Amino acid sequence: MRWSSAPDGALPVALVTGGGSGLGAATATALHAAGGAVVIVDLPQSPGQELAAELGQRALFCPADVRDETQVGAAIAAARELGTLRAAVTCAGVATPGRVLGRKGPLPLETYKTVLDINVAGTFNVLRLAAEAMADNEPVDGDRGVVVMTASIAAYDGQVGQAAYASSKGAIVGLTLSAARDLADKQIRVMTIAPGTMETPMMAGLPQETKDSLGSMVPHPSRLGRPPEFAMLVEHIIANPMLNGEVIRLDGALRMPPR
Repeated sequence: MRWSSAPDGALPVALVTGGGSGLGAATATALHAAGGAVVIVDLPQSPGQELAAELGQRALFCPADVRDETQVGAAIAAARELGTLRAAVTCAGVATPGRVLGRKGPLPLETYKTVLDINVAGTFNVLRLAAEAMADNEPVDGDRGVVVMTASIAAYDGQVGQAAYASSKGAIVGLTLSAARDLADKQIRVMTIAPGTMETPMMAGLPQETKDSLGSMVPHPSRLGRPPEFAMLVEHIIANPMLNGEVIRLDGALRMPPR
């Protein structure tokens, strides 16, 4: 789908959740630079407002919890006021650690539920509401819109202490093809990216030697992935009409060990 043009001349808009930092911020920045408008969705205390101000025109921050139907709906309405919602990228998520059975007993059920609620129900909430908005679009190159979800290689290589996180990302992998098939008759594509170890805010607090050690585990290139590389893949997914219903690992051939 041509990102910078549409038959009616309307501005293409991307809604990016978790857009205040990390993978989401890189994606919002790249799509804005490519000529579209971006709606950055993140929690009120995130740097989302600062990023929107930095990007300037065609960028808007909408504070929202992805689990909240009303808040996400308001962000989508704001996107439609800017132009035509053509892409939704779901980067919001948490990675709360915890073993199934740890030193203090079983992983609290509420902890597990919260991770799934944010990572799975939150993603699905954005998917369904974005698809509803996109269904009214005029097709561009056969597409009315594209939803790109974020999983993780933990969906396949869940490590010790990742029971909740790996479960949630496995659910996103399982959702991908079913959602793509559900939305095929609406001419809306659904794709998922499963990143490996990336230079994100979650990594920022680690000592440099720890980050270097994590990067050395990657076969090639032997380093942590960079958020702009995630954004590059999002841009390609938007542009390539045959990418649909699939999960792409973005991990430098990394397969995570148990620990």
